Amino acid sequence: MKKLIAWFDERIPLTKTWNIHLAQYPAPKNFNFWYIFGVLATLVLVNQIVTGVWLTMNYVPTAEGAFASVEYIMRDVDWGWLIRYMHSTGASAFFLVVYLPMFRGMMYGSYQKPRELLWIFGMLIFLVLMAEAFMGYLLPWGQMSYWGAQVIISLFGAIPYIGDDLTLWIRGDYVISGATLNRFFALHVIALPLVLVILVFLHIIALHEVGSNNPEGISIKKPKGSVPDAEKPKFEFHERFTKKYDIVDAIPFYPYYIVKDLVGIGIFLAFFCYVLFFAPAMGGFFLEPPNFEAANPLKTPAHIAPVWYFTPFYAILRAVPDKLFGVILMFAAIVFLFLLPWLDRCKVRSIRYRSSIHKVNLAVFTISFVVLGYLGVKPATEIYTLFARIFTFLYFAFFILLWFYSKHEKTKPVPERITK
Repeated sequence: MKKLIAWFDERIPLTKTWNIHLAQYPAPKNFNFWYIFGVLATLVLVNQIVTGVWLTMNYVPTAEGAFASVEYIMRDVDWGWLIRYMHSTGASAFFLVVYLPMFRGMMYGSYQKPRELLWIFGMLIFLVLMAEAFMGYLLPWGQMSYWGAQVIISLFGAIPYIGDDLTLWIRGDYVISGATLNRFFALHVIALPLVLVILVFLHIIALHEVGSNNPEGISIKKPKGSVPDAEKPKFEFHERFTKKYDIVDAIPFYPYYIVKDLVGIGIFLAFFCYVLFFAPAMGGFFLEPPNFEAANPLKTPAHIAPVWYFTPFYAILRAVPDKLFGVILMFAAIVFLFLLPWLDRCKVRSIRYRSSIHKVNLAVFTISFVVLGYLGVKPATEIYTLFARIFTFLYFAFFILLWFYSKHEKTKPVPERITK
Protein backbone atom coordinates (compact mmCIF):
# COMPACT_ATOMS: atom_id res chain seq x y z
CA MET A 1 0.00 0.00 0.00
CA LYS A 2 2.86 2.36 0.82
CA LYS A 3 4.45 1.68 -2.56
CA LEU A 4 1.13 2.30 -4.30
CA ILE A 5 0.65 5.63 -2.49
CA ALA A 6 4.25 6.58 -3.28
CA TRP A 7 3.60 5.80 -6.94
CA PHE A 8 0.62 8.15 -6.96
CA ASP A 9 2.52 10.84 -5.01
CA GLU A 10 5.18 10.93 -7.71
CA ARG A 11 2.50 11.78 -10.28
CA ILE A 12 -0.12 13.69 -8.29
CA PRO A 13 0.17 15.31 -4.81
CA LEU A 14 -2.22 12.86 -3.19
CA THR A 15 -0.72 12.75 0.30
CA LYS A 16 0.03 16.48 0.30
CA THR A 17 -3.57 17.31 -0.63
CA TRP A 18 -4.88 14.98 2.07
CA ASN A 19 -2.65 16.60 4.70
CA ILE A 20 -3.39 20.20 3.68
CA HIS A 21 -7.14 19.90 3.42
CA LEU A 22 -7.92 17.22 6.03
CA ALA A 23 -5.32 15.45 8.16
CA GLN A 24 -3.17 18.48 9.04
CA TYR A 25 -5.61 21.33 8.43
CA PRO A 26 -5.89 23.45 11.61
CA ALA A 27 -9.51 24.01 12.62
CA PRO A 28 -10.53 26.18 15.59
CA LYS A 29 -11.23 24.05 18.63
CA ASN A 30 -14.55 25.76 19.44
CA PHE A 31 -16.64 24.80 16.40
CA ASN A 32 -20.29 24.31 17.37
CA PHE A 33 -23.21 22.66 15.53
CA TRP A 34 -23.48 25.62 13.14
CA TYR A 35 -20.33 24.34 11.43
CA ILE A 36 -21.79 20.98 10.45
CA PHE A 37 -23.57 22.32 7.38
CA GLY A 38 -20.52 22.40 5.10
CA VAL A 39 -20.21 18.63 5.05
CA LEU A 40 -24.01 18.28 4.83
CA ALA A 41 -24.07 20.52 1.75
CA THR A 42 -21.39 18.33 0.18
CA LEU A 43 -23.41 15.21 1.00
CA VAL A 44 -26.57 16.67 -0.55
CA LEU A 45 -24.64 17.81 -3.63
CA VAL A 46 -23.41 14.25 -4.20
CA ASN A 47 -26.96 12.96 -3.69
CA GLN A 48 -28.34 15.41 -6.27
CA ILE A 49 -25.70 14.51 -8.86
CA VAL A 50 -26.03 10.72 -8.41
CA THR A 51 -29.84 10.66 -8.35
CA GLY A 52 -29.97 13.17 -11.20
CA VAL A 53 -27.84 10.92 -13.39
CA TRP A 54 -30.15 7.97 -12.70
CA LEU A 55 -33.27 10.02 -13.42
CA THR A 56 -31.95 11.18 -16.80
CA MET A 57 -31.67 7.54 -17.89
CA ASN A 58 -35.47 7.31 -18.13
CA TYR A 59 -36.48 10.96 -18.53
CA VAL A 60 -37.71 12.22 -21.92
CA PRO A 61 -37.03 15.98 -22.37
CA THR A 62 -39.93 16.73 -24.70
CA ALA A 63 -43.26 18.44 -24.16
CA GLU A 64 -45.04 15.28 -25.24
CA GLY A 65 -43.04 12.81 -23.17
CA ALA A 66 -41.74 14.64 -20.06
CA PHE A 67 -44.72 14.20 -17.72
CA ALA A 68 -45.33 10.62 -18.88
CA SER A 69 -41.67 9.73 -18.36
CA VAL A 70 -41.81 11.03 -14.77
CA GLU A 71 -44.90 8.89 -14.18
CA TYR A 72 -43.04 5.94 -15.74
CA ILE A 73 -40.11 6.51 -13.35
CA MET A 74 -42.48 6.67 -10.38
CA ARG A 75 -44.56 3.60 -11.27
CA ASP A 76 -42.59 1.21 -13.47
CA VAL A 77 -38.85 1.75 -12.97
CA ASP A 78 -37.42 -0.37 -10.16
CA TRP A 79 -36.93 1.93 -7.16
CA GLY A 80 -37.70 4.87 -9.46
CA TRP A 81 -40.06 6.42 -6.92
CA LEU A 82 -37.27 6.38 -4.32
CA ILE A 83 -34.71 7.99 -6.61
CA ARG A 84 -37.20 10.68 -7.70
CA TYR A 85 -38.12 11.50 -4.09
CA MET A 86 -34.44 11.50 -3.07
CA HIS A 87 -33.86 14.11 -5.75
CA SER A 88 -36.90 16.26 -4.97
CA THR A 89 -36.35 16.09 -1.20
CA GLY A 90 -32.65 16.69 -1.76
CA ALA A 91 -33.43 19.95 -3.54
CA SER A 92 -35.19 21.33 -0.47
CA ALA A 93 -32.49 19.90 1.80
CA PHE A 94 -29.84 21.62 -0.32
CA PHE A 95 -31.38 25.05 0.24
CA LEU A 96 -31.82 24.32 3.93
CA VAL A 97 -28.12 23.49 4.37
CA VAL A 98 -27.21 26.63 2.37
CA TYR A 99 -29.53 29.11 4.10
CA LEU A 100 -28.38 28.05 7.58
CA PRO A 101 -24.62 28.53 6.88
CA MET A 102 -25.45 31.93 5.37
CA PHE A 103 -27.17 32.84 8.64
CA ARG A 104 -24.19 31.47 10.58
CA GLY A 105 -21.86 33.66 8.52
CA MET A 106 -23.99 36.69 9.34
CA MET A 107 -23.95 35.84 13.06
CA TYR A 108 -20.21 35.29 13.34
CA GLY A 109 -19.01 37.80 10.71
CA SER A 110 -17.54 35.15 8.43
CA TYR A 111 -17.78 37.57 5.49
CA GLN A 112 -15.38 40.12 6.99
CA LYS A 113 -11.73 40.56 6.06
CA PRO A 114 -9.91 38.42 4.97
CA ARG A 115 -12.88 36.23 3.96
CA GLU A 116 -14.64 38.55 1.51
CA LEU A 117 -13.88 36.36 -1.51
CA LEU A 118 -14.93 33.27 0.41
CA TRP A 119 -18.33 34.92 1.01
CA ILE A 120 -18.60 35.92 -2.66
CA PHE A 121 -17.95 32.33 -3.76
CA GLY A 122 -20.60 31.15 -1.32
CA MET A 123 -23.12 33.65 -2.67
CA LEU A 124 -22.30 32.62 -6.24
CA ILE A 125 -23.01 29.02 -5.23
CA PHE A 126 -26.35 30.20 -3.85
CA LEU A 127 -27.13 32.08 -7.07
CA VAL A 128 -26.24 29.13 -9.31
CA LEU A 129 -28.23 26.83 -7.02
CA MET A 130 -31.29 29.05 -7.48
CA ALA A 131 -30.87 28.91 -11.26
CA GLU A 132 -30.34 25.14 -11.10
CA ALA A 133 -33.50 24.67 -9.02
CA PHE A 134 -35.53 26.90 -11.32
CA MET A 135 -34.41 25.01 -14.42
CA GLY A 136 -35.14 21.67 -12.77
CA TYR A 137 -38.54 22.88 -11.58
CA LEU A 138 -39.83 22.94 -15.16
CA LEU A 139 -38.70 19.41 -16.01
CA PRO A 140 -41.62 17.42 -14.48
CA TRP A 141 -43.84 19.39 -16.88
CA GLY A 142 -46.67 19.58 -14.38
CA GLN A 143 -49.17 22.40 -13.98
CA MET A 144 -47.17 24.34 -11.39
CA SER A 145 -43.92 23.72 -13.30
CA TYR A 146 -45.41 25.15 -16.48
CA TRP A 147 -47.17 28.17 -15.00
CA GLY A 148 -44.41 28.92 -12.50
CA ALA A 149 -41.92 29.10 -15.35
CA GLN A 150 -44.39 31.24 -17.29
CA VAL A 151 -44.57 33.77 -14.44
CA ILE A 152 -40.84 33.89 -13.70
CA ILE A 153 -39.70 34.12 -17.33
CA SER A 154 -42.24 36.88 -18.01
CA LEU A 155 -40.54 39.00 -15.35
CA PHE A 156 -37.58 39.54 -17.67
CA GLY A 157 -39.98 41.23 -20.08
CA ALA A 158 -40.15 44.17 -17.68
CA ILE A 159 -36.52 45.11 -18.47
CA PRO A 160 -36.56 48.16 -20.76
CA TYR A 161 -35.43 47.81 -24.39
CA ILE A 162 -34.13 44.21 -24.17
CA GLY A 163 -36.93 42.60 -22.13
CA ASP A 164 -38.93 41.09 -24.99
CA ASP A 165 -35.86 39.77 -26.81
CA LEU A 166 -34.47 38.37 -23.55
CA THR A 167 -37.64 36.45 -22.69
CA LEU A 168 -37.78 35.10 -26.25
CA TRP A 169 -34.16 33.93 -25.94
CA ILE A 170 -34.80 32.27 -22.56
CA ARG A 171 -37.91 30.47 -23.77
CA GLY A 172 -36.50 29.57 -27.19
CA ASP A 173 -40.02 30.10 -28.50
CA TYR A 174 -42.86 32.60 -28.30
CA VAL A 175 -44.48 30.52 -25.54
CA ILE A 176 -43.32 27.95 -22.98
CA SER A 177 -42.85 24.88 -25.17
CA GLY A 178 -40.72 21.84 -25.83
CA ALA A 179 -37.87 24.13 -26.90
CA THR A 180 -37.92 25.74 -23.44
CA LEU A 181 -37.98 22.34 -21.77
CA ASN A 182 -35.08 21.08 -23.88
CA ARG A 183 -32.76 23.99 -23.14
CA PHE A 184 -33.68 24.00 -19.46
CA PHE A 185 -32.88 20.28 -19.37
CA ALA A 186 -29.45 20.90 -20.93
CA LEU A 187 -28.67 23.68 -18.46
CA HIS A 188 -29.97 21.73 -15.46
CA VAL A 189 -28.13 18.50 -16.28
CA ILE A 190 -24.83 19.70 -17.74
CA ALA A 191 -23.98 23.40 -17.65
CA LEU A 192 -25.10 24.52 -14.19
CA PRO A 193 -23.88 21.42 -12.27
CA LEU A 194 -20.46 21.91 -13.86
CA VAL A 195 -20.40 25.56 -12.76
CA LEU A 196 -21.63 24.55 -9.31
CA VAL A 197 -18.89 21.95 -8.80
CA ILE A 198 -16.22 24.45 -9.92
CA LEU A 199 -17.55 27.07 -7.49
CA VAL A 200 -17.62 24.54 -4.63
CA PHE A 201 -13.99 23.66 -5.40
CA LEU A 202 -13.00 27.35 -5.40
CA HIS A 203 -14.98 27.91 -2.19
CA ILE A 204 -13.06 25.14 -0.40
CA ILE A 205 -9.72 26.38 -1.72
CA ALA A 206 -10.50 29.93 -0.58
CA LEU A 207 -11.62 28.64 2.83
CA HIS A 208 -8.42 26.69 3.43
CA GLU A 209 -6.29 29.60 2.22
CA VAL A 210 -7.62 32.15 4.74
CA GLY A 211 -8.66 29.64 7.41
CA SER A 212 -11.98 28.93 9.06
CA ASN A 213 -13.77 31.48 11.19
CA ASN A 214 -15.19 30.43 14.57
CA PRO A 215 -17.99 31.47 16.97
CA GLU A 216 -15.64 33.83 18.79
CA GLY A 217 -14.55 35.51 15.56
CA ILE A 218 -10.92 35.32 16.72
CA SER A 219 -8.08 34.32 14.44
CA ILE A 220 -6.13 31.19 15.32
CA LYS A 221 -3.16 32.59 13.34
CA LYS A 222 -0.73 34.65 15.37
CA PRO A 223 2.48 36.41 14.20
CA LYS A 224 5.41 34.03 13.93
CA GLY A 225 7.35 33.81 17.20
CA SER A 226 4.69 35.58 19.28
CA VAL A 227 3.42 32.44 21.00
CA PRO A 228 5.58 30.46 23.47
CA ASP A 229 6.10 26.82 22.56
CA ALA A 230 4.34 25.74 25.76
CA GLU A 231 1.11 27.41 24.60
CA LYS A 232 1.11 25.96 21.10
CA PRO A 233 -1.19 22.98 20.37
CA LYS A 234 0.51 19.60 20.63
CA PHE A 235 -0.58 18.62 17.13
CA GLU A 236 1.22 18.39 13.83
CA PHE A 237 -0.08 20.93 11.30
CA HIS A 238 1.08 21.19 7.73
CA GLU A 239 4.03 23.53 7.16
CA ARG A 240 1.87 25.56 4.79
CA PHE A 241 0.00 26.88 7.84
CA THR A 242 2.93 27.16 10.27
CA LYS A 243 5.53 28.67 7.93
CA LYS A 244 4.35 32.26 8.46
CA TYR A 245 2.15 31.95 11.55
CA ASP A 246 1.95 30.38 14.96
CA ILE A 247 -1.24 28.31 15.18
CA VAL A 248 -3.08 28.43 18.51
CA ASP A 249 -6.35 27.03 19.88
CA ALA A 250 -6.70 24.62 16.96
CA ILE A 251 -7.01 20.89 16.36
CA PRO A 252 -6.52 18.86 13.16
CA PHE A 253 -9.69 18.53 11.10
CA TYR A 254 -9.02 14.80 10.85
CA PRO A 255 -9.88 12.81 12.88
CA TYR A 256 -11.57 15.14 15.38
CA TYR A 257 -14.07 17.01 13.24
CA ILE A 258 -14.52 14.10 10.84
CA VAL A 259 -15.95 12.09 13.76
CA LYS A 260 -18.14 15.03 14.77
CA ASP A 261 -19.34 15.42 11.18
CA LEU A 262 -20.25 11.72 11.01
CA VAL A 263 -22.55 12.18 13.99
CA GLY A 264 -24.13 15.19 12.31
CA ILE A 265 -24.55 13.24 9.07
CA GLY A 266 -26.30 10.45 10.96
CA ILE A 267 -28.78 12.88 12.56
CA PHE A 268 -29.36 14.64 9.23
CA LEU A 269 -30.01 11.35 7.42
CA ALA A 270 -32.55 10.34 10.07
CA PHE A 271 -34.60 13.50 9.37
CA PHE A 272 -34.00 13.23 5.63
CA CYS A 273 -35.22 9.62 5.52
CA TYR A 274 -38.27 10.46 7.61
CA VAL A 275 -39.32 13.10 5.08
CA LEU A 276 -38.35 10.83 2.19
CA PHE A 277 -40.50 7.89 3.30
CA PHE A 278 -43.36 9.56 5.18
CA ALA A 279 -43.81 13.08 3.80
CA PRO A 280 -41.98 13.54 0.45
CA ALA A 281 -44.42 16.25 -0.65
CA MET A 282 -44.27 17.93 2.79
CA GLY A 283 -47.88 19.02 2.58
CA GLY A 284 -47.33 20.70 -0.78
CA PHE A 285 -44.24 22.70 0.21
CA PHE A 286 -41.79 20.34 -1.54
CA LEU A 287 -44.10 18.99 -4.27
CA GLU A 288 -47.29 20.93 -4.99
CA PRO A 289 -50.54 19.04 -5.75
CA PRO A 290 -51.01 20.82 -9.14
CA ASN A 291 -47.66 19.43 -10.26
CA PHE A 292 -49.13 15.93 -10.29
CA GLU A 293 -51.27 17.06 -13.22
CA ALA A 294 -49.82 17.32 -16.73
CA ALA A 295 -49.09 20.86 -17.95
CA ASN A 296 -52.11 22.45 -19.60
CA PRO A 297 -51.61 25.86 -21.29
CA LEU A 298 -55.40 26.37 -21.29
CA LYS A 299 -55.92 25.81 -17.55
CA THR A 300 -54.33 28.18 -15.04
CA PRO A 301 -53.96 26.94 -11.42
CA ALA A 302 -56.01 28.82 -8.86
CA HIS A 303 -52.89 30.04 -7.05
CA ILE A 304 -49.40 30.11 -8.55
CA ALA A 305 -46.49 30.15 -6.08
CA PRO A 306 -42.90 28.89 -6.26
CA VAL A 307 -41.32 26.29 -4.00
CA TRP A 308 -40.61 27.45 -0.45
CA TYR A 309 -36.95 28.32 -1.02
CA PHE A 310 -37.91 31.01 -3.57
CA THR A 311 -40.88 32.46 -1.68
CA PRO A 312 -39.07 35.22 0.31
CA PHE A 313 -37.89 36.83 -2.91
CA TYR A 314 -41.22 36.17 -4.61
CA ALA A 315 -43.00 37.99 -1.76
CA ILE A 316 -40.68 40.98 -2.28
CA LEU A 317 -41.55 40.95 -5.98
CA ARG A 318 -45.30 40.91 -5.31
CA ALA A 319 -45.06 43.62 -2.65
CA VAL A 320 -44.34 46.25 -5.32
CA PRO A 321 -47.17 47.38 -7.63
CA ASP A 322 -44.82 48.30 -10.48
CA LYS A 323 -43.53 45.20 -12.29
CA LEU A 324 -40.12 46.63 -13.23
CA PHE A 325 -39.44 48.05 -9.77
CA GLY A 326 -40.56 44.76 -8.24
CA VAL A 327 -38.03 42.85 -10.35
CA ILE A 328 -35.30 45.35 -9.44
CA LEU A 329 -36.11 45.02 -5.75
CA MET A 330 -36.16 41.21 -5.94
CA PHE A 331 -32.69 41.08 -7.46
CA ALA A 332 -31.49 43.83 -5.10
CA ALA A 333 -32.42 41.56 -2.18
CA ILE A 334 -29.73 39.15 -3.40
CA VAL A 335 -27.23 41.83 -4.44
CA PHE A 336 -27.28 43.33 -0.93
CA LEU A 337 -26.21 39.95 0.44
CA PHE A 338 -23.25 40.00 -1.95
CA LEU A 339 -22.26 43.46 -0.64
CA LEU A 340 -22.43 42.48 3.04
CA PRO A 341 -18.61 42.43 3.54
CA TRP A 342 -18.49 46.12 2.61
CA LEU A 343 -21.75 47.21 4.24
CA ASP A 344 -20.59 45.95 7.64
CA ARG A 345 -17.77 48.28 8.72
CA CYS A 346 -17.37 46.94 12.25
CA LYS A 347 -13.98 45.50 13.18
CA VAL A 348 -15.54 42.90 15.50
CA ARG A 349 -16.81 39.75 13.81
CA SER A 350 -18.83 37.65 16.23
CA ILE A 351 -22.30 38.61 17.38
CA ARG A 352 -21.16 37.63 20.88
CA TYR A 353 -19.23 40.89 21.11
CA ARG A 354 -21.41 43.11 18.92
CA SER A 355 -23.78 45.78 20.26
CA SER A 356 -27.42 45.23 21.20
CA ILE A 357 -28.41 47.33 18.17
CA HIS A 358 -26.76 44.82 15.85
CA LYS A 359 -28.33 41.85 17.62
CA VAL A 360 -31.80 43.38 17.33
CA ASN A 361 -31.17 44.35 13.70
CA LEU A 362 -30.11 40.80 12.78
CA ALA A 363 -33.07 39.32 14.67
CA VAL A 364 -35.53 41.60 12.82
CA PHE A 365 -33.88 40.67 9.50
CA THR A 366 -34.21 36.95 10.26
CA ILE A 367 -37.87 37.29 11.24
CA SER A 368 -38.52 39.37 8.11
CA PHE A 369 -36.97 36.71 5.87
CA VAL A 370 -39.01 33.90 7.46
CA VAL A 371 -42.26 35.89 7.33
CA LEU A 372 -41.64 36.86 3.69
CA GLY A 373 -41.14 33.16 2.96
CA TYR A 374 -44.56 32.46 4.48
CA LEU A 375 -46.25 35.35 2.66
CA GLY A 376 -44.78 34.15 -0.65
CA VAL A 377 -46.91 30.99 -0.58
CA LYS A 378 -50.12 32.81 0.33
CA PRO A 379 -52.52 34.43 -2.16
CA ALA A 380 -51.83 38.08 -2.99
CA THR A 381 -54.72 39.48 -0.91
CA GLU A 382 -54.76 43.03 0.36
CA ILE A 383 -53.71 42.15 3.91
CA TYR A 384 -50.92 39.78 2.82
CA THR A 385 -49.60 42.39 0.38
CA LEU A 386 -49.55 44.99 3.17
CA PHE A 387 -47.54 42.69 5.41
CA ALA A 388 -45.21 41.86 2.51
CA ARG A 389 -44.46 45.57 2.05
CA ILE A 390 -43.77 46.04 5.76
CA PHE A 391 -41.38 43.11 5.98
CA THR A 392 -39.72 44.00 2.66
CA PHE A 393 -38.93 47.39 4.20
CA LEU A 394 -37.51 45.68 7.29
CA TYR A 395 -35.45 43.32 5.11
CA PHE A 396 -33.66 46.17 3.33
CA ALA A 397 -33.51 48.27 6.49
CA PHE A 398 -31.07 45.71 7.93
CA PHE A 399 -28.42 46.52 5.31
CA ILE A 400 -28.98 50.29 5.37
CA LEU A 401 -28.86 50.53 9.16
CA LEU A 402 -25.81 48.24 9.24
CA TRP A 403 -23.90 50.66 7.02
CA PHE A 404 -24.60 53.59 9.36
CA TYR A 405 -24.08 52.15 12.83
CA SER A 406 -21.41 49.50 12.22
CA LYS A 407 -18.46 51.88 11.81
CA HIS A 408 -18.91 53.46 15.25
CA GLU A 409 -20.55 50.51 16.97
CA LYS A 410 -19.93 50.12 20.69
CA THR A 411 -18.71 46.55 21.07
CA LYS A 412 -17.61 44.39 23.97
CA PRO A 413 -13.89 43.69 24.53
CA VAL A 414 -12.72 40.82 22.35
CA PRO A 415 -10.33 38.31 23.99
CA GLU A 416 -6.96 37.60 22.37
CA ARG A 417 -7.45 33.86 22.47
CA ILE A 418 -10.36 31.44 22.19
CA THR A 419 -11.58 30.95 25.73
CA LYS A 420 -14.25 28.27 25.22
